[in-house]
Amino acid sequence: MPTTHLRRAAHRRALFGETERPETGGLARGVSGVVLDASPHLLVLGEGGAEGAETRIAMSGDTAIWHGGCGGPAALRPGRSVVVRRTDGGRADRIWVGIGRVSGTILASGRDGVEVDMGPHRGRARVEIAPSALGLVLVRHPRLEPGYLIDVICVRSPGGPRAVRPGTSQPGYRAADLAAPEAAAPVPEVLRGTATWFGGVEGEWRDGASYPAVDAEGDAGGCADAPSGCVPMPYLSLGSEVVVRNECGGRSARVPVIECGCTAALFCDRCVDCEASPRGRIVELTPAAFAGLGGDLAAGCFNAAVRPGVREGPW
Repeated sequence: MPTTHLRRAAHRRALFGETERPETGGLARGVSGVVLDASPHLLVLGEGGAEGAETRIAMSGDTAIWHGGCGGPAALRPGRSVVVRRTDGGRADRIWVGIGRVSGTILASGRDGVEVDMGPHRGRARVEIAPSALGLVLVRHPRLEPGYLIDVICVRSPGGPRAVRPGTSQPGYRAADLAAPEAAAPVPEVLRGTATWFGGVEGEWRDGASYPAVDAEGDAGGCADAPSGCVPMPYLSLGSEVVVRNECGGRSARVPVIECGCTAALFCDRCVDCEASPRGRIVELTPAAFAGLGGDLAAGCFNAAVRPGVREGPW
């Protein structure tokens, strides 16, 4: 049985006579899965955790491996979750091992970590912040107090997600104090701001996007109490498509909306991957989709342009 967002997308294509047209670029450059085997020249993945579904990816001495920082082939142990960005020729360009991300509102903090509300779809998480990473996190997140936002890049550990670096700078306001855009503010045809990614620690195998303005009316799939964010955005429903362009790398692709981005709407921040982006997170991508568009998961964001719906036009 197809998932809800796939059924809605198929229904929309039938209704409007659309075809499934890929944009330039290619999410196929990004793939996630579980390591089945690895040698210095070959990585074998089980995609989506499915038994029998294998992907073989060539590696070389130039393949960069991240496992909480700089890593090496020894990090590619069977059973570990990885995200791979491939070159246009199919070779592994960069591999992130056990990477995850926790972003949301701090509920409680202690000596060795924080508890975070990640939103209604993602629940809560307790994040360990080791002494070796605490100084780095505090530079960008000086207020580890209830009510403030946090966004950290993590690595999988036996005790749960362990923060290794901040994913962004902490906004200077409490989550409840985010100012909504003016009611009369025009909604642009092309949104510009920050693209980030979500998930990763437990594995997110689909290509898709979390969009901050999913309609809460009817069965569109939005969150009833979702904040309006800090930039005006058109409402969409689950199963809609957005065209996402990496403004720094130039790649773009059509991506289905698979989740309401309630948490992303709370962050009125900028990405400085190449230049300072306009404020506001306009899309979150699954790890493989983010990597496929040229993003560095450890850096956490890229400057993005997003065209909602199926309209064509210049960027």
